[in-house]
Amino acid sequence: MCRLETEGTKYGCGHYIITKKLRKLDCESQWCFNSRRHRNPCHGCQCDRYFGPDAKETVTAVRPEFCPECYPYYSQRRR
Repeated sequence: MCRLETEGTKYGCGHYIITKKLRKLDCESQWCFNSRRHRNPCHGCQCDRYFGPDAKETVTAVRPEFCPECYPYYSQRRR
């Protein structure tokens, strides 16, 4: 699987949310949809379509609150 180098925000809940994709690290696999070596067209394509874990995560901001995904859940539990 191809991987990304990213920048993002770290939230109080522990989640890291990407704000900018800096670079793609190509896995050079013909079975990876994101690779430059993937066949095109690839009939009945069942190749990997997702990126692997980020190769490098640069935290550009730290926020004490919950991320947008956690906020609705945890804000109702506090009441």
